[in-house]
This record gives sequence, structure tokens and C-alpha cells, in this order.
Amino acid sequence: MAILNFGKSNSDKSGIPASSDADNAAVEQIAAFMRPCTFEATKPSDKDIAALRETLTPGTTVYLTMLPNQKPEDGIAAAVAIRAAGLVPVPHLAARHFASMKDVDALLAAFNTQADVTRVLLIGGDTVTPAGSVRDVLSIIESGVLQGNRIADVGVGGFPDGHPAMSDEELESVLVTKLAAIQSGGLNSHIVTQFIFDAAPAIRWIGWLRERGIHVPVHIGLAGPTSLMSWLNFARKCGVKASAESLATRSGLVKQAFKSVAPDPIIRQLAAANANGELGQVVPHLFAFGGIGATAKWAQPAIAGAIRLNGEGGYDPV
Repeated sequence: MAILNFGKSNSDKSGIPASSDADNAAVEQIAAFMRPCTFEATKPSDKDIAALRETLTPGTTVYLTMLPNQKPEDGIAAAVAIRAAGLVPVPHLAARHFASMKDVDALLAAFNTQADVTRVLLIGGDTVTPAGSVRDVLSIIESGVLQGNRIADVGVGGFPDGHPAMSDEELESVLVTKLAAIQSGGLNSHIVTQFIFDAAPAIRWIGWLRERGIHVPVHIGLAGPTSLMSWLNFARKCGVKASAESLATRSGLVKQAFKSVAPDPIIRQLAAANANGELGQVVPHLFAFGGIGATAKWAQPAIAGAIRLNGEGGYDPV
């Protein structure tokens, strides 16, 4: 970051230090990076969806989580409401939550006919033991139910920080196998990652993908603004370990346990790293741990470029 001159010659009439050309370029990098960002909502209420309608640009993508024991009609209703708000719903399908492939087919048909869903995110699901005969994501990909319900683009999970139950070698094998199966089925694919607390491992991981010829879009998971303790609690539940520990060390956990934190320093680093497209198509994916409406509102200044760099490595709205 350029050092600002706080003298009168470098200030506007309000007395706020004027930005240098380097700072202006960094702000535009951040705005360009944030414009295509996607959001993730869990059981959005009518109030949440109204807030999204008022805040987000029409056509913005909103992923919808699939919780254990969630009723199919609840997920369908959420997708219908998101579509009616002028946004694009992308439901999660948790493989191990389904009793049979017939149930997967029925849910996809409802999503497509009622909410014009053509993109989904396939995940294994939180349960270790499958609810029925659908054992994993690959079985859904290879079944033909996606193509049979006009699904054109399939997302799969990525883990820049590793996975608590799988080795790096297993993760690589599983990811490559899924992407190859999606391609063989004539579908487009993308990766949605677990949320991160540190840009460096994510940048290395994306570089690792590109070196292996994997050039699909990567939606890099970022935890939206909330309290530090909430961030760490979600990290513990989701198995995000290394970066969370790093965050706790850097943030002075005891002193700042109730401080509101946001991923703007990570966004700034990712935007700079991909300023010339070296990482390929990388899109911020915002997990709304502090509420979907608040997260969408928080993202808007960066999307609009209405921000100013700060001395903490991030940025502030102006």
C-alpha cells in the first residue's frame, strides 16, 4: 500500500487525505473482483429476501444451503422466492441426505419447473451415514438426473485449508474425479470452497489447481462480517482449522473476542493477486454468518468502488 501524504496539498476540501494513483488502482481491483460475488443463505426469511431484493443487483447469484432434515418444500419455496426477487437461486444438494436417486430427481424437477434452477452445488452432506442408497456426490453426477432436469452447471466443494477427514491426496483424487465426470456428462463445472481466513493458502491452492490443468471458475469462500467468536465457532464446526488458528493468533483473541470482523483484508489480497488474471476466474463467495441482509449490504461499497484503503490492510466505505 502506498504511504499517504497527510499534508494539505494531498487532501480534498473535506480534509480527508486524497488517494494516490496506486490506491485508486487498488480500489478498482477490489471493485472488479467483488462485482461478480455470490452469496450463501441459510433458510432465508421473507425479511431476508426483501433485503436482498432491495440491496443486490438483479441477476446476482444466491446459493441456498441444504440442512439435515430440511423439508424439500422449504428449499423449493426459498428458491422460488429468490427467483421472484430477481436473483438467481443455486440450491445445495447434499448427497447423503437423500433416501434414493428418485428423491434427487423429484427435487431437481421441482427446482427447475418452479424456480427455473439450472445450476446446483453438490456436497456430501453433514451426516457420515447415508440416509439411503445415495452414497456420494459422484453417484448423482453419474446418474443422469442432472441432465434430465436441465441442469447445465454443477458446483463441487473445494478445501484450500484441507479437510479434517481426508488427506490432501484423497482430496485431489476426489476433486479431479468429480470434475472429469461432470465434463464427461456434457455439463459446465465450478468449485465453491470452504471459507478461508487467510489469503495466502487460497492463492497457493488456486495456483496448484491451475498448474494441474484445472481451469474451472473458483468461488472462494469468505466469512461475511460478524463477531470474531462467531467466525471461530463456525470454523470449528466446519473443520476450518489452520487458518482459524492463524486468525486467532493475529487478532489477539482474548482482547477482541467480541469485536466485529470482516474479510476485507483477504479480499484486498486476493484482488491484488489476480489483478492481471494470473489465477483465472476467481469469484468471492460470501457466507452470511452475520445475516444475509447485513452481508449483502456490507458488500455494496466494495462492489461500487466506494471504498478507501486503510492502514490495517483492508478498506473502509466512504
